[in-house]
Amino acid sequence: MLTAEQEAVLRSIRKLLDFWQISPDELGIEESETIVRKAAPPPPPAGPKYQHPRTGDTWNGEGSQPPWIREALTKEGYTVDELRLVTPTPEQVS
Repeated sequence: MLTAEQEAVLRSIRKLLDFWQISPDELGIEESETIVRKAAPPPPPAGPKYQHPRTGDTWNGEGSQPPWIREALTKEGYTVDELRLVTPTPEQVS
């Protein structure tokens, strides 16, 4: 499905082709030829990088810190290194 902007561009191109009497052959494109652009697949979700040793809460390190990590660092006395996972596993979800 085309966006409104893409449809507007196609209308403009068709008008120019008609005005200048240019055929698809002159463009080096066959009428049946289609150009397909595939969007790059989104990156896989980042696994958790931090985990609370007692509660098991996790965080992937993106966005603002969740309340559990702020509390663990400021009130519970944990360090960032103590909360950092050595090897995040894909099964764990932030």
